[in-house]
Amino acid sequence: MTPADRDQIVFHGVTKKFGENVVLDDLSFGVRAGERVTLIGPSGSGKTTILRMLMTLTEPDSGTITVDGNHLFHEVRNGTLVPAGEQHLRAVRRKITMVFQQYNLFPNMRVLRNITEAPVHVLGLSKDEAEARARELLEMVGLSDKLDAYPAHLSGGQQQRVAIARALAIRPEVLLLDEVTSALDPELAAEVLDVLRDVARTTEVTMLCVTHAMKFARDISDRVLMFNEGRIIESALPAELFDSPQQERTQRFLHSLRDEA
Repeated sequence: MTPADRDQIVFHGVTKKFGENVVLDDLSFGVRAGERVTLIGPSGSGKTTILRMLMTLTEPDSGTITVDGNHLFHEVRNGTLVPAGEQHLRAVRRKITMVFQQYNLFPNMRVLRNITEAPVHVLGLSKDEAEARARELLEMVGLSDKLDAYPAHLSGGQQQRVAIARALAIRPEVLLLDEVTSALDPELAAEVLDVLRDVARTTEVTMLCVTHAMKFARDISDRVLMFNEGRIIESALPAELFDSPQQERTQRFLHSLRDEA
């Protein structure tokens, strides 16, 4: 594990544009090992792009990202920082997993195999070891009775809980959560958020969470970052940011969420 006095994840001067749209604007911030950080802000402010970069699904135009001191999109060759090869990318991102808005389960696989596929083929675990781990995780997310079900026979909330179990099956150091309840009705969303509260309480995994569920963010976060136009405009403890936001843009954003509730 990363020493407590050093950031596990570091974005340094990261910029990303899509056409003329600047999504991340010279962004620099760090996340400590085991820290739970929630990213909030209006749509289009760059939050999901940060998660996608950590999964190497989106590449920055400039700047660097490191995980446990290892560059994500670069590697050092002969003392020079150069674009990373695929082998290097795979090695660094093995520590990271993500739960998406849409569950992305394999529809032709039963729940148990959905969870064991990566541990067997990526981590090289035996089938028995992977299945034992999967059963533990299914019990944790309250779905022990669904291991032989296909995703199509599960509710949206159940599918998302399977997706969480699948993400945890590779024993990640970093768990990324991208609006994981946005496609669910309030009752199913509450089920999923309760599972994630348990994950935050019972594991030491580093969590970066993008959400509009402010009560959940308050419950699980060590720190909340408010984004606007690709920059962090406010960073504080949850109680401080939600109860006494300092920036007028943060105040307006939180007020808009209360109006929607």
